[in-house]
Amino acid sequence: MTTFDRIKEISKKRGYSLKETALKAGLSENAIYRYNQGIEPKYPTLKAIADALNISVDYLLGKTDNPSTTTKPKEVDIEDKNIIMTYEGKPIPPEDLEIMKRFLNGGTGNDKK
Repeated sequence: MTTFDRIKEISKKRGYSLKETALKAGLSENAIYRYNQGIEPKYPTLKAIADALNISVDYLLGKTDNPSTTTKPKEVDIEDKNIIMTYEGKPIPPEDLEIMKRFLNGGTGNDKK
């Protein structure tokens, strides 16, 4: 799998077009398409793309099949209002977070007091 293929695959998983990924990385709209024509991106460009997609540069370079930026799991509190919880790269809606909280607390939300 080429660098371009990896960028395309992760962008799709995150719900981004290649143009959106390029803009999030601070690149021109069509910058990523050049990498499908045999041009290899320089490290600062790879780093910007990796940061925009929240993946590692090593994954983009094919040095690992693990796109994670860290091997240590992050610990967050579901009650922390400064954290945006995501699933498959997309934010979890507040109403779904409330359902998750009720489930974790062992209730259904229909408890009568």
